[in-house]
Amino acid sequence: MQNFNIPELSINKNPPVGYHFAVIFFAGGLIPSPLDMKFQKVSGLSSEIETTSYKEGGENLYVHKLPNRVTYGNLTLERGFVNGSPLSIDFNQTMSTMKISPGNVLVSLLDEDSIPVSAWLFWKTYPVKWSISDLDATSNSLVIDTMELAYTRFQSLRI
Repeated sequence: MQNFNIPELSINKNPPVGYHFAVIFFAGGLIPSPLDMKFQKVSGLSSEIETTSYKEGGENLYVHKLPNRVTYGNLTLERGFVNGSPLSIDFNQTMSTMKISPGNVLVSLLDEDSIPVSAWLFWKTYPVKWSISDLDATSNSLVIDTMELAYTRFQSLRI
């Protein structure tokens, strides 16, 4: 019997954790903003291909599904309320004046040494919803800022 020498793959034994990440806003689409990077939750990293059903004449066992276009969910960011942050000022200005200045956002998943293991770049983002959590004198909770962004597309980056 022949013995094959197969090189061992260097696979990370520990899968990445979902609580160590970074969010970077690029002001004007180019320059990274060092402020407003800390968020407690990021959601909406999703894409879907819309399809059209086509029923072929004489075929009753299945329906063809033809691809149309890719659609994306909104990117939702949550953090503790930060009074007077540049990002909050930009959101407030956009919501007050309807003057939209799209920018790019990079979301990076980090390992235990804060080195990116995966990243997603969101192109031409702009705010579509902004909310503050309820103010409730009977609870002992932080005020949470929730920011929702639409974007033209996102790209998974190989790291």
